[in-house]
Amino acid sequence: MKFKIRTGFGYDVHQLQEGLDFWLGGIKIPHTHGALGHSDADVLIHVICDALLGAANMRDIGFHFSDRDPQYKGIDSKILLKEVVHLLSREGYEIGNIDSTICLQEPKVNPHIPEMKACLSKVMGIPEHDLSIKATTTEHLGFVGKKEGVAAFATVLIYKQ
Repeated sequence: MKFKIRTGFGYDVHQLQEGLDFWLGGIKIPHTHGALGHSDADVLIHVICDALLGAANMRDIGFHFSDRDPQYKGIDSKILLKEVVHLLSREGYEIGNIDSTICLQEPKVNPHIPEMKACLSKVMGIPEHDLSIKATTTEHLGFVGKKEGVAAFATVLIYKQ
């Protein structure tokens, strides 16, 4: 049996702003600052969407869900992720695995990773062991280190028979 295997990569950043809710990996994390964006600004979900879409050669999250479209203003990014998985499924693709990294000086992300994995694996319909979420700081360097923003990276493997 022959499989078509493809990989994708995603990268995104969002500015942090005082007084906003902080959504990361589909969950709300208590913090004084949240990510600024047109949607709920969940940077982890955004990079996963971009990586999946890129792997399937289906452009990027902005192409499918424009930040100029008012219907996406404040939208829960889990809805966007579910739609991306649906788009891939229509083309016959399944998710093999996802590896992601969140770059954030504070708050500490590691205590929230199990809840993020449970949430996102449910949204995508994949086993938790096929989703890796890691976190790092930038040792106080750059916009992440100065607590001005959050960044994330993801690589994915998708396949179809």
